[in-house]
Amino acid sequence: MRMSLSYKLVIGCSLILLVSLSSTFYIINERQQQLIIRQAENEARAIFQQIVIMRRWIADHGGVFVEQLPWAQEGPPAQPESVSSEARRYARKTPAMVTKELVSYAREKELYWFHITSLQLTNPENFPDEFERAALLRFEDEPLQEIIAMEEMDRVAYLRYISPLYVEEACLSCHSGYEVGGVRGAISVTLPLGKIFAEAKANRNLMFGVMLLLVIFLSSTLLFFLRRMVLIPVDELTTSIRHFSEKGPPPGAIVRSGDEFEELSRSFEEMAASLSDYQQGLEDKIRNATAELQHLNQQIYTASERKSEFLARAAHELRTPLTSIKGAMEYITARLKQKTTTTASPPDDLLEFFEIAQKNTDRLIRMVQTMLDIEYIETGAERALNLTQVNLVDIINESIQSFTYDAAHHRLDLCPLPPDLPHIEADEDRLRQVLTNLLGNAVKFAGEGTAITVCAGAKEDVIQVKVCNLGKSIPMEQREKVFERFYRSGDKGGSGLGLAICRAIISAHGGTIGITDPDAGSGVCVYFTLPLHSHNKE
Repeated sequence: MRMSLSYKLVIGCSLILLVSLSSTFYIINERQQQLIIRQAENEARAIFQQIVIMRRWIADHGGVFVEQLPWAQEGPPAQPESVSSEARRYARKTPAMVTKELVSYAREKELYWFHITSLQLTNPENFPDEFERAALLRFEDEPLQEIIAMEEMDRVAYLRYISPLYVEEACLSCHSGYEVGGVRGAISVTLPLGKIFAEAKANRNLMFGVMLLLVIFLSSTLLFFLRRMVLIPVDELTTSIRHFSEKGPPPGAIVRSGDEFEELSRSFEEMAASLSDYQQGLEDKIRNATAELQHLNQQIYTASERKSEFLARAAHELRTPLTSIKGAMEYITARLKQKTTTTASPPDDLLEFFEIAQKNTDRLIRMVQTMLDIEYIETGAERALNLTQVNLVDIINESIQSFTYDAAHHRLDLCPLPPDLPHIEADEDRLRQVLTNLLGNAVKFAGEGTAITVCAGAKEDVIQVKVCNLGKSIPMEQREKVFERFYRSGDKGGSGLGLAICRAIISAHGGTIGITDPDAGSGVCVYFTLPLHSHNKE
């Protein structure tokens, strides 16, 4: 599903804004929660201090007299009483009694409540709960000033504060058996935080609603300005570019926005005009260059035909008289070798010259025939080949068995050939010609008594044949030149056409030929590859 750029930007900005505001409000809410708890802690400390100061003041004054009202609880009978001149009765209250009455009064008002407790009880109403008991035990073991905790009772959060009460000099008048400075007990203060947390939650919900409204408002405003200031000019510019790619530069395509888009549109129009002019000039140059190339190709083709025709005629004209010369030389040589009783033996030097002429005549005929073969194969390619399904293993074996040229002082070794070497489509006679040339070169350049090795095998989608000898290695810079016509290396003689015709035959088959080093030792290996399927008829 395709989504427009405006919606992508608005959604992205809204998400970023929402996450940022949510993080900010979360931090503010956590901070507010902590401030509420800190404020409650300070309030609990203040209440504790007020209770302690009140108890100390009452103890310092030996108690206080409180009027006995009819609805007020009677004090203990042991407490002294006094009667005023108005016949009002007053009872003396100790710090513990005043504290007890204040506890009941504060609890009724549901503001807060506090509790005097101790591990050494004299009043069952001061029995400590779990929080107070654990705190009193810690006060006796550790020099702590206060303990604060959060508890939840009936799904309402409460702040629990407790601080120890130490025995002072004024306390001994009412409490005997204690030492000044000892822990007499503790006062715990409990503050209900449900209303405060409820107000904080309401504020949090209000802030969250305001945040959502703010995000919606900002997103809508962003979408409006984005469409007016960015997307509409972009659409106009896109239409101009599409029109240019299909029909050429449109007239009056400049976006009139008065900002960077107008500058971009103006630059595009100038670029489109320049490209149109350049394209027109380039098309003219291409047409002229194409005409010149066609003319040159025609000239090259004509020259190639004339060259091929000249070589064919020259070779044909050379072969005819050379054949005649060869026949005459053979006849004269045969007659000169005849010895009769009536004629004397021919001079040895005359016979020698006739033999030299015969050998060179044979060499010229072979060279002309090789040149004709090369030209025929290169110009005719596959048409010059008699392609059939052949077994390369049989061709290699027959070539080695029939090869006897100057091989008396060499050993021809054949690597184990794969029995399942696939058949290929090739010219059997031409492949024998290639193997004969490679074996002849190996014998010519190998040291006397060294082995000549022939190997073959399938590799990926080709068959590779390799002929190696242990003679002198060929330098890297000469390994490509040896396949050129009439190139000869060393003083071994030859026409310099053997490897050239080998390359022509292998190339016509769609293969490659080259020179590499043996796997071990010195020498040289000439290899050629033939494709397995390039000539197969599907």
